[in-house]
Amino acid sequence: MPEDSTAEVTAAGIARLAGVGRAAVSNWRRRHADFPKPVGGTETSPSFSLADVEQWLRDQGKLAEVPLRERVWQQLAGHPSGTVAGLVHTGCVLLLLRARPGAWTELAALPDDRLGELLPGVFEEVLTARFGLPRSVHTPTPAETLPAVPLLRAAVELAGELGGARQAFEFLLGRHLDANPRQYTLTPPPLAELMADLAAAAAATDGRPLATVLDPASGTGGLLRAVPHPTALHAQDADPDLAALSALRLALHGDADVRAATGDTLRADAFPTLSADAVLCHPPFNERAWGHDELAYDPRWEYGFPARTESELAWVQHALARLRDGGAAVLLMPPAVASRRSGRRIRADLLRRGALRAVVALPAGAAPPYGIPLHLWVLVRPGGGERPPAETLFVDTAGLVPDAGRDRLPWTVLRNTVLDAWAGRGGEESVARAVPVIELLDDEVDLAPARYLAAPAAGGTAPELAAVRDRLDETLRRTRGLAPTPVPARPAPRPLTTVGELARTGALQLRTGGSGTAPAGGGVPVLTEHDVLSGGAPSGTLPAAGAEGEEREEPVLVAEGDVVVPVLGGGSVARVVDAATAGAALGRNLQLLRPEPAALDAWFLAGFLRGTANNRQASSFASTATRLDVRRLQLPRLPLADQRRHGAHFKSLAEFEEALRLAARLGEQLVQGLHDGLADGSVEPA
Repeated sequence: MPEDSTAEVTAAGIARLAGVGRAAVSNWRRRHADFPKPVGGTETSPSFSLADVEQWLRDQGKLAEVPLRERVWQQLAGHPSGTVAGLVHTGCVLLLLRARPGAWTELAALPDDRLGELLPGVFEEVLTARFGLPRSVHTPTPAETLPAVPLLRAAVELAGELGGARQAFEFLLGRHLDANPRQYTLTPPPLAELMADLAAAAAATDGRPLATVLDPASGTGGLLRAVPHPTALHAQDADPDLAALSALRLALHGDADVRAATGDTLRADAFPTLSADAVLCHPPFNERAWGHDELAYDPRWEYGFPARTESELAWVQHALARLRDGGAAVLLMPPAVASRRSGRRIRADLLRRGALRAVVALPAGAAPPYGIPLHLWVLVRPGGGERPPAETLFVDTAGLVPDAGRDRLPWTVLRNTVLDAWAGRGGEESVARAVPVIELLDDEVDLAPARYLAAPAAGGTAPELAAVRDRLDETLRRTRGLAPTPVPARPAPRPLTTVGELARTGALQLRTGGSGTAPAGGGVPVLTEHDVLSGGAPSGTLPAAGAEGEEREEPVLVAEGDVVVPVLGGGSVARVVDAATAGAALGRNLQLLRPEPAALDAWFLAGFLRGTANNRQASSFASTATRLDVRRLQLPRLPLADQRRHGAHFKSLAEFEEALRLAARLGEQLVQGLHDGLADGSVEPA
C-alpha cells in the first residue's frame, strides 16, 4: 500500500503506535539523535511524519508492524483538510464499496494519480443515487481526493479486516468522537434504543415497525441509527459536518431511504411537508437565540408561542408539527422544562389536548450533561377524532440506581421498567403512576414525576431497624478491634524505584482500562472508578459489541492480587483485587498494576502507592482535573520478606477502612430509617 507522505502523528499517537506511555516518547526524542524531527504542530505539541516514525520504530525494534486500525486512524487524523473532511471522504469510498464493490475493484487497480482524478465523478454518481439532490454530503474535488488516496485505500482494507464498510466507518467515527469528547453532545446508545422503543410503542402503527422517522437535531445520527428496520430516515443539523457524517453513517448502516439536510431547524425547516411516524430528538438545551423574534407567527405553535427562555418547548411543537396523526415523538429534555413558570400555559394545552402522554425521569449520568437527571417526554399527535386520554404517565427511574454514575447505569433494568410502565404492566407507585390530567392542571402545571409518585419505602419496620442497630453495634466493636496503634520510628533514607522502572524490568505489568465490548452472552461486570473509590463490588456493564461479524474488542480483566489505581481526581487510592472481584473488566480512568509474586508483594505495592506525598509528586496539576502518572509513583527497594511484613500492615489498614465504611453505611441507614419511621408513625419515640 502506498505511504501517505502527508500524514502526521502527535507524540500521543506515537505512544499508541508503540504501546508505551507519553514519557517514553519524550525520552526517545531526547536520547536518540536520529529520532524524526517535527514537521508541523507547535513547539509544545509538535507533529511528526507518520511514515518516518513508523520506519524509526521498526529500525529500533520497537515495532514489527503498525496495526492496520492504528495506521488508518493516523492517516485520517493527518488528512490535509482535517479529520472531519477525512471522515467524509472515507465515508464516500466506503459507500462506494458497499453499493458498487465491482466498480471499486476496477478503480483500485489504477495508479494513485489516476484514481484521484476519477473518484470525484464516481462519488458524485453514488452519492446522488443514495441521497438524491440536494444533499448534505458534498462531492470532494480532485484536489481534495488525490492527497487522500492512500487513506481511502487503507479504509477499504480496514473494511475487509473488520467485516464490512459499516464497521470500518463506525470504528473511525468512534475514534474521532472519543478524541474530541467536548466537541460533540452524544446520546448514549442504550438511551437512544430506549427512545426508539418508546416511540414504536407510542405510535399507532398496528404493531408494524416505524416506517418514517425524523431527527431534527441529528448530530452524528445516533438516535436514527437505533430505529430498527425503518423505510425512510430524515435528519437535519445546523452543523454541515455533522449533517454529512450523519448521512453517511445512516446510509452505511442500512437500506433505508436517507435524507439529510444542513440548516437551523427552527428557522429553516428542511422538511416542512413531512408527516412522520415518529420523531426522535435530543435538542440543544437552554438556547436564547432560537428564533423567538422571527418566528412569532409560525404555524407550528399550535399549543402556544414559546417564551424566549423556552426553546425546548419550541422543539416539542416542531416535533408534533412533523408527525402524522397518531405519530409519536420522544424528546430528551432538561428537568426545568417540566416546571418553569414561563411554560405552564403550553404544558397545560399539551395535556388538555392529549399530546403529552408521559414524562420519564432518568437518573443522573444517563446523557450529557451527565450531572443532571434528564427527562424523556413522550408525545403523540392528536387526530382522528379520538378523545384525549384522561391520564398522563409519570415514571421516575432515579431511585432504581442510587448514587449511579454514567459507567454503572443498569440500562436493561431502566429500559424494562419504563417500557413495562408504558404498557401498563404494573410497578411500584414510587416508580410509575398514571395521573388524571385534571389533577395536573393547577396554577403551576408542574410535570416533575417525583411530585406525583408515592414516597419511596421508609427505612424499615421497628424490628428491621433494631436488626440494623444490632449489626451496627457488632461492626463498631470490630472496628475498635481493628484500629491500628501507631508505632514511632526514626525515618531513614531508603533506595527508591518507580513503577515505570519495575514495569521495564518485568517486576509488574501495566494495563489501562476503558476499552473492550461485551461478549455475545454478556455477563462481564465492570470495575468502575466509583467502585474503586467507594470499595464497592463491580457495578458497571460493558458496551455492546457491534453487529454480527464486527470484530469485538477484548476488555482488560482483573485477576486476584492485581492493584488498581484511579488516574483522575488527585485522590490517594489503590485497591488490591480480591477473589470476589477477579474476572471483572477494568473500567475507564483506571490503571492496573499486575505484580510478579516472586518480586513484589501486592499489598506492599498498594500501600506505598497510596502515600499522599507519593501521589503529589506523580500527579499533573496543569488542568482542572488532576491526573496521576502511575509510572512516576515511587516505592522503596526492599527484600520480599520485608515487603510482606509491610504488606501485612497495609492489609490490616484496608480491613479497618472497610469496617469504617460499613459502620458509616449502617449508621446512615439507621438514622434515615428512624427519621422516616417517626414521620410516618411506624416507630414510637423512645
